[in-house]
Amino acid sequence: MRWTFLAGPVVCLALSLPRPAGAQPSEAEATPPSVDAAEEAPKPPTQAGTSAEDSPAPEATPAVDTSSADATPARTTVVRGRTPPPPESPERRDPTGAITVIDARERAGEARDTAELLVGSVGLAVQDSGGYGQSKSLVVRGASSNGVLVFLDGIPLNGAGGLSDLSLIPAALVERFEVLRGGAGARYGSGGLGGAVNIITRAPGPNLRTSGEVTYGSWNTALGHVAATGPLLGGQALVLVHGGRSDGDFAYDVDDLPAVDGNPPVTERRARNNAQGGGALLRYRRRLAGGSRLDALAELSVENRAIPGTVQNPQSTGDQELGRLALGLRWFGVLDGLGQGSARGFFRRDALEVTGRIPGAGGAQRHSVGGVELEGRRPLGEHQSLTVTVATSGESVTQAENAQAAAWWRASVMAMDELRLFDGVLDVVPSMRLERVGPYWLLSPKLGASVELGRGFGLRANAGQSHRAPSFLELYIRQGTLLPNPGLKPERALYADAAAMWRSGRVSREDETPRWSVTAGGFAALYENLIAYELYPPLMARPYNFDTARVWGLELEGEARPFPWLLASTGYTWLRTENRYGDPRFFGKDLPNRPRHKWVGRVRAGPDWLNGRAEVLYQSAQLINRTGSLDLPSRTLVSAGASSTFLHKPEVTVSVELKNLLDVRTFDFTGFPLPGRAVYVTLAMALEPGASSTATPPHEPHASPASPVP
Repeated sequence: MRWTFLAGPVVCLALSLPRPAGAQPSEAEATPPSVDAAEEAPKPPTQAGTSAEDSPAPEATPAVDTSSADATPARTTVVRGRTPPPPESPERRDPTGAITVIDARERAGEARDTAELLVGSVGLAVQDSGGYGQSKSLVVRGASSNGVLVFLDGIPLNGAGGLSDLSLIPAALVERFEVLRGGAGARYGSGGLGGAVNIITRAPGPNLRTSGEVTYGSWNTALGHVAATGPLLGGQALVLVHGGRSDGDFAYDVDDLPAVDGNPPVTERRARNNAQGGGALLRYRRRLAGGSRLDALAELSVENRAIPGTVQNPQSTGDQELGRLALGLRWFGVLDGLGQGSARGFFRRDALEVTGRIPGAGGAQRHSVGGVELEGRRPLGEHQSLTVTVATSGESVTQAENAQAAAWWRASVMAMDELRLFDGVLDVVPSMRLERVGPYWLLSPKLGASVELGRGFGLRANAGQSHRAPSFLELYIRQGTLLPNPGLKPERALYADAAAMWRSGRVSREDETPRWSVTAGGFAALYENLIAYELYPPLMARPYNFDTARVWGLELEGEARPFPWLLASTGYTWLRTENRYGDPRFFGKDLPNRPRHKWVGRVRAGPDWLNGRAEVLYQSAQLINRTGSLDLPSRTLVSAGASSTFLHKPEVTVSVELKNLLDVRTFDFTGFPLPGRAVYVTLAMALEPGASSTATPPHEPHASPASPVP
């Protein structure tokens, strides 16, 4: 594949990076704690009459950049309270939303990819093609993968087909995840039928630090990265380079005669399941005069993977070459007399090319999206604030076969009002987004409320409407036997959820993370005008609006930190789906690939010099077709591991990870086998000149900093 398509955007990024300035570094830059650490501490007034709540503004998309030294615990359910949250917290962007924050750094040494780090979150299921580098996507609260928005530091990652492939985001880049469950249209725009996930990349630090990590394990899998961070040009910079590969030739069991009762399974070996790739991340941030801040990001990734096909239809040839370039530039600060302000520009370009004799591959494809976004937040008296966002962007896709191309623009305006009543006990948050996506007008209202009951108890509830405009591929691009349909209407979701929360105690005087926290809630949604493909004689298929589905369920999360060296968490999801399409073959049946039950339990214990962990994931049986004639059996996956940081100058950590200890041979959606038992060993090193030899590594559970949400 030719990568010349990257040259122009790279030049643009170079020209947009801040130049050295003659001004002296601000007070915040001269202080050892990071910028975001200072924002999470009690804030002095930024100007006369300005409170801590009036510090720099949040973003319209879920772009949160918090320093690696100050982030939320491994699995934190956001709990509402009276104290104003930090300006960049997910609560500020969606004050009543069902949000879970997962700190990836507390999973260091576990040799897990991005999808595995997310799979433990309630209300969320991963659709996995099996093995390192193979496609992985998300289903949130029953919404299809193309109805879940995924962002990288606020840059949208959903492709021309509406999907986002998590396998293209290596875990080495990730600092934490913010998972919003429920309709996300009012706050994040078209596509958020079931929710939104923001992947926060590693942030630069104020002190010089170099680090590296290498992992080797089953099926000749090797992963590694090196990183360096520290002061640069009056600000802070981070450079990270990563790479990995795997043969992916694991064994799996298959019934070669499914029509014969009692036929014993035979063992096969996965072929053409290899993948390799690499990339780089560059981040730069700088404090400007007046307390505002500038952030720049560049991310590049390339990958080549074989196309193994399903068990029933294995591929003997064919490869996918994929690439992505993402650029972002963001400013936020306080505007005199106007409140908080934020401005962002972003650009992303994806490249996809399928080689080999794959019917209907469609040739090389390029998908580009870029835009700008402005947001302001202004207090309206002591108990009210108004947030307004204006955004516009352009999007295009080109495909080599038949010189197909399509492009459109987006524009939106969003307003959110926050009313704090009864001395902050009750918060009422109405919001609405009016959006133009290509030829479609979309209106996404939402009403949320939260109540602080005292003694650690609270309630929250939300109701609203979200949309997903048809994707470019569904509308305009022919792919093999799949025909487009330019007459499609947007999908729509009507949703509601409510939850009760309780927390008690805190880890320490310095750390306000609760020792005990529990959240229990329910949700319901009606999905209308869902898009599905229907056979079009003689051998073609075309998408139409005809599906309708109902979804409802329960979610339970709990976390306990009874001792500084012990962390335990659990999450349970009960999901009920019902196909409402009038065809009697499908009517009333569960939607495929939506398991009714999922339970995850996890414990991690021990000091940094030796700690152990264990995790159990149970997932019930699920259908794999709409008629209900085929299903996948339930599965229970057990994993365990241990880590030891036995040196501190330099810091050296050795970890061992055992996945799928019981060697469960199972499949995921549409017949992709999943790997069996696997073993991985990880060696990590870090050197920070001047650091104390007694410093505790930040990824250990007992060293977790306080959650930025009170």
